[in-house]
Amino acid sequence: MFNYNPKDWWKLIFYFHKADTFRKLLPSMAGVMVYTFFISFLENEVLHFLPIKNPLAIHSLVGFILSLLLVFRTNSSYDRWWEGRKIWGSFTNNSRNLALKLNAFLPEKHESREIFRVLIGNYIYMVKDHLRNNINHKNLEFVANYDEGFYVNYKHIPNRIGQAIYLEIHRLYKLGIINGEQLLILNNELSSFSDNLGACERIRNTPIPSSYNIFIKKMIFLYVFTMPLGFVLEFKYWAAPIVTLIFYAFAGIEMIAEEIEDPFGTDNNDLQLDSIVKNVKGNLIEIFKN
Repeated sequence: MFNYNPKDWWKLIFYFHKADTFRKLLPSMAGVMVYTFFISFLENEVLHFLPIKNPLAIHSLVGFILSLLLVFRTNSSYDRWWEGRKIWGSFTNNSRNLALKLNAFLPEKHESREIFRVLIGNYIYMVKDHLRNNINHKNLEFVANYDEGFYVNYKHIPNRIGQAIYLEIHRLYKLGIINGEQLLILNNELSSFSDNLGACERIRNTPIPSSYNIFIKKMIFLYVFTMPLGFVLEFKYWAAPIVTLIFYAFAGIEMIAEEIEDPFGTDNNDLQLDSIVKNVKGNLIEIFKN
């Protein structure tokens, strides 16, 4: 995710990073400008074939409808991004809550304190990698019976780590280190891990319907490539930069919506999952250090 100061207007206006929509759209914008300039030349210097009295009326109406579609598209994508951020906020809070409760319940210097620190940290880390389709066993931290062999032949590593957490808590319950009341107190945080993971998978595996996505792109294409036919009569050769600017606005909004509809990746506008995971692991070390 791109860190920035929203109050620094001039720096943001003239800053172009590698994922900026302007840089990505620059080749397409150049093509639109050349195309519009060519239409302007044909109409103004050669053919004079457009007998339209009010050329901007139709495009004004279509532009308004297209703007409404883009607003709905952007809002839908931002809702997915914000829901993802709330889910990862829940991951952070519930990891701390579970660690704080276990820290209070477990005896000092007990081996399970280190086991839970490792397992909870592994779970959050592997959820991040799972959502990015980038699971690597080398990123796991092994402890006690939960070594590399414990994870072999398991595709859904977060589920396997969740199973390990439940197994360890059940073992402590059988040994009498955790009683029934404490087990009930821990249940909410334990259940929330699977609930949050399922919610993230729902966002990742349910993209915006393809028919809606394709329709908007077709509308932007038709709108922009028919625009010179109306604009050249009013603006002559100035139609080229005007049409290019309008194309940049519409296509840029669509590109931003595409990027944020899956908030768990590594694009500049995606969630800072690496930072969140690092934060959680640091909290776990502090909580269990006693």
